[in-house]
Amino acid sequence: MNGAVEAANKNIKKIIEKMTVNYKDWHEMLPYALLAYRTSIRTSTGATPYSLVYGMEAVLPIEVEIPSMRILAEAELEEAEWAKQRYEQLNFIDEKRLKALCHGQCYQQRMARAFNTRVRHRDFNPGDLVLRKVLHVAPDSRGKFSYKYDGPFVVKEVFSGGAVVLSDMDGAENALLVNADAIKKAKPTPETPSRPNARSYDAWRY
Repeated sequence: MNGAVEAANKNIKKIIEKMTVNYKDWHEMLPYALLAYRTSIRTSTGATPYSLVYGMEAVLPIEVEIPSMRILAEAELEEAEWAKQRYEQLNFIDEKRLKALCHGQCYQQRMARAFNTRVRHRDFNPGDLVLRKVLHVAPDSRGKFSYKYDGPFVVKEVFSGGAVVLSDMDGAENALLVNADAIKKAKPTPETPSRPNARSYDAWRY
């Protein structure tokens, strides 16, 4: 759920960025950005957020100035007929939401297949030289110029779940397991030996 909220906020932010001239007046454009977001068809659901909540499409301001076919058709209905039509829309709202849910699941499967086709499988074997990704918990004074990987390390043991046990070049084993996503194979340059020590890390490409 948090991922869906963050995605919605990101889209609303993009809409506001295109509408504002000065960043100080973003709050004045927020109602218009929300209206545009709620009345636009989402690719993931195949429906507008407004229709999934109220069971019908919103009447846009432009449709008030220039009546659309939908507005003209509803204007000719009697009040009892309009109420009956609205009641039927509310009865089918659960079916519409279920259809949007199925559409979203199919969309996620298509996105997953498209992502998996670009994933490169990496195998690690005991004895391989690897570099470990540095997770900067505290801000680094070097900023963007700080090291993204440290090492090299030697793969000591590999588990089926993707966990890897690393050891230093001198054979000292690390206490914590490392996920395979956080390491990559080290590539020595021609001027460096095949098994360098920890001080020759700068000469290794990463």
